[in-house]
Amino acid sequence: METSLRLSLYSQKNYKGRRIRFKRGGVAIRDMHAFDFNNRLSSFRVSNLREPDNVTLVLFSAANFKGKVRVFRGSQNIPRLSRFGFDNITTSLILVCGRMSDETISQICRTGQIPKNILVISD
Repeated sequence: METSLRLSLYSQKNYKGRRIRFKRGGVAIRDMHAFDFNNRLSSFRVSNLREPDNVTLVLFSAANFKGKVRVFRGSQNIPRLSRFGFDNITTSLILVCGRMSDETISQICRTGQIPKNILVISD
């Protein structure tokens, strides 16, 4: 099934360096070591082509959706994660189609369990 979600991760600021792209529905990466991308994320582009406001990207500083958290809601381009104090510290992430609530994100942090219908990638 085709999805309108897009995520491009970059190892350097301003969308340069190594790139990893996702073109599917929800995805959760328990440990960025699976892509040899741990603590390398410096910029990204995230979008929902059909409903620009209906996307949530959650970055975590530790594996299994733990540690420091940074939430991005809605389609956006972030050329420098350093502006958010999150440059080169992402170890896990969750991308969903929709607007994930703060309560749901807090529950994920406590339990490590993600919502259903999301592809989970582990190291």
